[in-house]
Amino acid sequence: MLKRFLNILLVVVFFSASAFNVQESPQGEVKWYTIEEVEALMKQEPRKIYIDVYTDWCGWCKVMDKKTFTHQETARRLNTDFYAVKLDAEGKEDITFRGHTFKFVNQGRNGYHELAAALLQGKLSYPTSVLLDENMNVIQPLAGYLKPEQLNPILEFIGEDIYKDQSWESFVASKK
Repeated sequence: MLKRFLNILLVVVFFSASAFNVQESPQGEVKWYTIEEVEALMKQEPRKIYIDVYTDWCGWCKVMDKKTFTHQETARRLNTDFYAVKLDAEGKEDITFRGHTFKFVNQGRNGYHELAAALLQGKLSYPTSVLLDENMNVIQPLAGYLKPEQLNPILEFIGEDIYKDQSWESFVASKK
């Protein structure tokens, strides 16, 4: 009886210890701004801008919120090297950016926001990450879901100005 109790206790202790030993990536939190806030901040401290273009109905956008933007390294890079903006591609409010007012266009089932269309060069796809330089010019829109291990090298490449002197291909090759 005692032997059986000790065996059960050993199993319970093993599984309890395993449950507390689950290794997950450390959590981070991105500081999100509006585009108007970023324009004001750029006057004091210019940085590159990362814009997450999303919609409320986009499943992959939600996955990116939950898995990518909570990753500690991703959040650190976005908070340090960029101003991060969330832009609802179907948002109804007017947005003034670079002296131009962008509006919602009621077209089709959901419509779209003119700023999203401008940033995505008319190719509305969600999620899309748009990277802008310190002068608020588009460097690159990146359509599709990006895992942290995909986004982090891009943030390093752009955020540290490596893209100005090196091709993406040679940058990736140097990381191997």
